[in-house]
Amino acid sequence: MKNTRQIKVGDRFLGGDAPILVQSMCNTDTADINSTVTQINELAAQGCDIIRVAVPDFDAANALKEIKKNISIPLVADIHFDYRLAVESAKNGADKIRINPGNIGGEDKLREVIAACKDRNIPVRVGVNSGSLDRELLNKYGNTPRALAESAMRSVSLLCDRGFEDICISIKSSSVFKTVKTYRLVSEMCDFPLHLGVTEAGGEEMGTIKSAAAFGALLVDGIGDTLRVSLTDDPVKEVVAAKKILKALDLHTSGVNIISCPTCGRTRVDLIPLAAHIEKRLCGVKTKLNVAVMGCAVNGPGEAREADIGIACGKGEGLIFKHGEILYKVPENELADKLIEEIEKMTGEKI
Repeated sequence: MKNTRQIKVGDRFLGGDAPILVQSMCNTDTADINSTVTQINELAAQGCDIIRVAVPDFDAANALKEIKKNISIPLVADIHFDYRLAVESAKNGADKIRINPGNIGGEDKLREVIAACKDRNIPVRVGVNSGSLDRELLNKYGNTPRALAESAMRSVSLLCDRGFEDICISIKSSSVFKTVKTYRLVSEMCDFPLHLGVTEAGGEEMGTIKSAAAFGALLVDGIGDTLRVSLTDDPVKEVVAAKKILKALDLHTSGVNIISCPTCGRTRVDLIPLAAHIEKRLCGVKTKLNVAVMGCAVNGPGEAREADIGIACGKGEGLIFKHGEILYKVPENELADKLIEEIEKMTGEKI
């Protein structure tokens, strides 16, 4: 990973050598404290590291104080236009403030936001949007990655020039190509930690695919310190998708990674439901583990040698293997249970 500077968000570290953090955003009315707390705790249970809430008015800003008392993960206040909401959110315990410095209301008002955050050691996430680029940048570059990158750096300079550098940067675009190109440019321009996201990506399926495409391109280059999969769906699905993407890139520090073959004419067991059943049963495992579910001897212990444990199926039966070594043979209807038993022995977790 690129060695970005590190900031502290609540009790979590973001950037530097810290693990990549998963974020989501509540879709509740923030002023409805009970509903918001319930959703945040559900997201935290699924592996969300940082949660953002909309703060459109003072009822929402004032609700943050009570929300903070009842959650276990850092809380980010999402502010647009009214600097007073940022100041009030800081006073009420927000762990990070998300603003666009260019639309917060001018020089004096930006200074008040900076002062409120400095006094409480609260970082600021600078967010820029492809839909609201400065006219000068649009005329100079068009709606391009270069325009977005320069817009981001201009926003950052508004804070840095006033002595505030406790910053994370996000760039919002619904285009995968534009997202990747822009983050690469910004990564060359500064060492601030970067929040990855493809905004307005769509529903669960297409939104996850778009996010995975963008995140994969960036993370394999070492770009990105935290991320959100933005879906027009239940926020829990955002967290689940983000964790799966990180697992696919071997960047998540816990949980099971399933290695399974796509099936072919050699397969002599009902592999698709078997693999789905095993994946579902293992979704709550905390230990980092590679588990193989292979359809035949060709794809068995040999091709899945990097797996910690797995099964290789034959005709109506299968082998349980660990680190490429065969343990024993079992009938097809016992494969899942025997595999789970062995994983419980390995991890000490009750599944």
